[in-house]
Formats: sequence, structure tokens, C-alpha cells
Amino acid sequence: MLGANLRGLVLRDGDVTLRPLRVRDTAALDRELMLNRAWLRPWEATNPDGFVSFDTRANIRALMAYARTGAGIAFAIEVAGELVGQLNVSAITHGSLSSAQMGYWVAQRVAGRGVTPTAVALATDYCFARLHVHRMEICIRPENDASLRVVEKLGFRHEGFRERYIHINGAWRDHLCYAVTVEEVPQGLLARWRAGGSDTP
Repeated sequence: MLGANLRGLVLRDGDVTLRPLRVRDTAALDRELMLNRAWLRPWEATNPDGFVSFDTRANIRALMAYARTGAGIAFAIEVAGELVGQLNVSAITHGSLSSAQMGYWVAQRVAGRGVTPTAVALATDYCFARLHVHRMEICIRPENDASLRVVEKLGFRHEGFRERYIHINGAWRDHLCYAVTVEEVPQGLLARWRAGGSDTP
């Protein structure tokens, strides 16, 4: 099962590291979420039925349980050994669909330094090479310029528009859908980006 295979998993490029999120990350994650509250609030998923208190430790445990089913992986993003964000791969399916979805956030202090595209590329390459996923999808609010720059840098294709797709910051929000398939990056997404080989202008 996927969960068993995550032990000792480390994905690294330069100072950027991805590793499975663990319960002992609770304090560091809480600190980053608090420090970056205003930065993250416009993009945070919310409950359409009203406010629900957020328990970081319980959330990490739930994500770890989800990973044990093989349906997703929650990664801590680190720069030089310091936790600076989170990347979740979810809805991992195999068979005739063989796809996954990705979401992520990073602390404001590391934004614009190539941390997020590196993390996205590392996770995508892992899913393609090790989990044999065929397609990776990322859905982004049209107003989220920073996230749009990430998929544009990496050469994800714009595939469409999803109206009122996810409840974020108190309302149902439209999203743009981007994707890449394994055939588009035979040498890997990270290698293509580093080589400047994105097909986007």
C-alpha cells in the first residue's frame, strides 16, 4: 500500500525538500499558518455550513490515514530544513483514469524564490515515476496570480473553467483547471523546467 511506501521518502532539489507530513510537524505548521494568516486567507478552503474550528494535529492524522488508503499524500515543504509550507496530492486513482490532483501553499517569506514550482515538479515527477499516475491536475482561482505563475512556469496546460468549484474564504469560487500528462514530460517535469523547456510562452 502507498502508506507503507512513504517511510523514509525524501524528494529534494537544492535547498527544497518534500517529505511526508507527520504529527510532530504540528507546532511548526501551526506557527506558519498563524504567521501567514492574512497571506493565506483568500485562498483557504472553508466550510459552506459555517465555521468549524481547525485542529492541526487532527488534520495531520486524517491526512496520514488518507495516505494509508493510497488515495493521497500530504507533504511538508522545507527550505534548508525549515518547514515553510504544505503540498497535498489527493484523489489518486489508477486504472483507466490514472490521475491525481494537487494543492499547495508556502509562507510569504519564500514566495517568488522558486520554492513552489520546485515542490510541484518534485511531487509530480514522483507521482508519474513511482505511483504510475498518468495525469496531474491543479485547479486555481483566476485571481491567484502567484499560483497561476507556478503552472505557467512549469508548462501545465490550461484545460478549462470550473464554475463555483470549491468553497473558499466564505463563498463558492470559480477555478481554472490546469494539467500535465506523463507523455508531455518524458525526462521529468523538474528537468524540463530547469532546462527552460516549457511549451508556454
